Amino acid sequence: MLSRNLKNVLVVSVGFLFLFMAAGGLQNLQSSLNAEEGMGVASLSIIYASIIISSMFLPPIMIKNLGCKWTVVAGMGCYVSYSLGNLYPGWYTLMPTSVILGLGGAPLWSAKCTYLTISGNTQAAAQGKRAPDVINQYFGIFFFIFQSSGVWGNLMSSLIFGQDTKIAEIPEEQLRTCGVTECGLVVQSNGTTPRPAQEVVQTLLGCYIGAGVLAMLIVAVFLDDIDRDRASRFREKREPFCKTFLATFRLLKDRRLLLVVPLTMYSGFEQSFLSGEYTKNYVTCALGIHYIGFVMMCFGATNSISSFLFGRLARYTGRAALMCLAAATNLSCIITFLLWKPDPKQLHVFFLLAALWGMADAVWQTQTNALYGILFPRDKEAAFANYRMWESLGFVISFAYSSFLCLEYKLYIMLGVLVLAAVTYPIVERHEHMHPTLTQENAENTSTKIMCQTQM
Repeated sequence: MLSRNLKNVLVVSVGFLFLFMAAGGLQNLQSSLNAEEGMGVASLSIIYASIIISSMFLPPIMIKNLGCKWTVVAGMGCYVSYSLGNLYPGWYTLMPTSVILGLGGAPLWSAKCTYLTISGNTQAAAQGKRAPDVINQYFGIFFFIFQSSGVWGNLMSSLIFGQDTKIAEIPEEQLRTCGVTECGLVVQSNGTTPRPAQEVVQTLLGCYIGAGVLAMLIVAVFLDDIDRDRASRFREKREPFCKTFLATFRLLKDRRLLLVVPLTMYSGFEQSFLSGEYTKNYVTCALGIHYIGFVMMCFGATNSISSFLFGRLARYTGRAALMCLAAATNLSCIITFLLWKPDPKQLHVFFLLAALWGMADAVWQTQTNALYGILFPRDKEAAFANYRMWESLGFVISFAYSSFLCLEYKLYIMLGVLVLAAVTYPIVERHEHMHPTLTQENAENTSTKIMCQTQM
């Protein structure tokens, strides 16, 4: 029999699976599907800029008033609106729905992280286990299921786009512009691949919208409202709005948070590179847009399996060893991106690089999320809001300079952020080793302060 907490973790995971079959697949296609005037990349930049603004105040307010469950449902609705905006893409449809998605994104992810952390702590207390071990396991299960969305969503896009009759061979002159090129001060544009027929695009978007609505129904019907009483008590005894609004920024006084900011921002840089640069400048440029789904399926499958394995391995190896593995893997891939000239004859290389990137991303996602939950057990909403804010800043910066910098410079910037994270992160681990953070239960037992916010 499944425990109640594990059942809830599975429900959240399946809900996110269906939601991001649509959202993830659509994001991977933006730089190629809406390449005209850089509209797709601009849309992604606005999404993450809105997430930054949202992270500043919305997660604590929504989670404390609605509870984690209904915050997740509301956030999912914002994601569905973006799919609707893509039905008839234009600046007047994509930009407003990008803002809506961004505003719902931070509460959605913060509520999910808070919910998993609450469940992990509750299960650990019931079974007499270490809370960090159970939290790591739950995040591993979540990302195992969630990251498989990359398989199904991208498979859907490639199969549907494969029906397009306008698919043509990539001309030799276009192949010469793929990957890192000598662009000098002129940024090469690889947007010469024709856009699929509108009816094909709308078929795909109809499937994506249906998956998003199904995700909302799964969470609304089957997920337990485990923090309903706490949300109810908060509504009865509200904290001043200013105090709730500033909760995200107050946590910046903690030196540990400042030290994990480079690591968190790097997560945004590496994800945006894969979905924005790799899909456009390597896959679409050399193979065609219909190959994006197949290559990203490889990324999603590797990411999913690695998330599950690393979530369990962390208790034996520790976070630091896994972080070193991810850093070394990304470093190797970045060097390859700088030196390799994309060639359709080397099809296996496109999939191998995506798989290695997926393995590394699994570490960044599972271990960084778990790290925030472990370091800040009494400020979960503010901590995970900070996580989304700094990760989103990495996305925004990366997408913002996408149309202005040569690919080579973008890779060097990403490499610099990785090196900075490799310097600051070990300091946090050393501090945590010397001065372990109290778990929620121990923290509550050593304090008489009444907490009005959602507890883990």
